[in-house]
Amino acid sequence: MSAISVLDRVERFLIGLFGTAALAVGTYQVIGRYVDQRIAFAYGEEVVVYFTVWAVFLATSQLVRTDGHVRPDLVLRLLPPQGQRWFEIFNCCVALAFCGGLTWFALEVATGSFDLDERSSTGLEFPMWIYYASIPVGAGLMSVRYALRLYRYLFEFDPSTMIITTAEH
Repeated sequence: MSAISVLDRVERFLIGLFGTAALAVGTYQVIGRYVDQRIAFAYGEEVVVYFTVWAVFLATSQLVRTDGHVRPDLVLRLLPPQGQRWFEIFNCCVALAFCGGLTWFALEVATGSFDLDERSSTGLEFPMWIYYASIPVGAGLMSVRYALRLYRYLFEFDPSTMIITTAEH
């Protein structure tokens, strides 16, 4: 099993775990709020946000892997295969620059929060660096995916499987 395959499995597992946890806590909160208030806990909504944010930032990498992330599909459809290739290479380079910057600056925020021992303002006092760390982790994973994508378009381009046709959608 390749390292990329392992990465895919781990990402999908964590996305599912965090999404399921957010759904479970949210459902528990609704039941507690409307059925039996004795079982509700005060920080449920906050915990749902933390799980959801982590799931979303992990999912960004999967979006890049499956061509679901932001890219100029309309423009690509108008170009011949070689034009699509070079446009995708350009797109990957821009995305790598953006994701690299986002990773760097978000890491600064997360480490600053850790150094200051920043906590949520609720009674839960959740360490905010864990929450903020979702951004550099997600952006870092997107960087890996864009780098792999760039490599494929530079060195393994196959027009039969890597172009967008107008009949596709």
